[in-house]
This record gives sequence, C-alpha cells and structure tokens, in this order.
Amino acid sequence: MAVEHVNASSSLAEVVDRILDKGVVIDAWVRISLVGIEILAIEARVVVAGVDTYLKYAEAVGLTVAAPA
Repeated sequence: MAVEHVNASSSLAEVVDRILDKGVVIDAWVRISLVGIEILAIEARVVVAGVDTYLKYAEAVGLTVAAPA
C-alpha cells in the first residue's frame, strides 16, 4: 500500500493575514482567594486583529462608545 504525503502548509504571511482579517480574542479571568479573602485578581483581554476588523466588532462588545447620530 502506497502512502501519499500532502504538504498543505501555509506561509507565515498567509497565517498573519488571516489572523488580522478574522481576529483572535483571548479573554481570561483569574481569581485567587484563601478562606474567603481575595488575594489576587487578574483580568486580561488580548485582541489581535486588523484595525477594520477591530472597529467592526469592538462596539458590539462594548469596547468603544457609539458616535451620536
């Protein structure tokens, strides 16, 4: 039986272009408490996107203030 190998790798430029076009959001919330006393709280939101993509979706999640009509 013959095994065929298909090389379907993307170049770095294609990957970066797709990420900037679609965007990536990483949202994390960490809270460390001991016996009901909060010791540490970390909230992080990382958004990687092109400017057009960011502006398109930022208002939907409350990151921008809508311009008056």
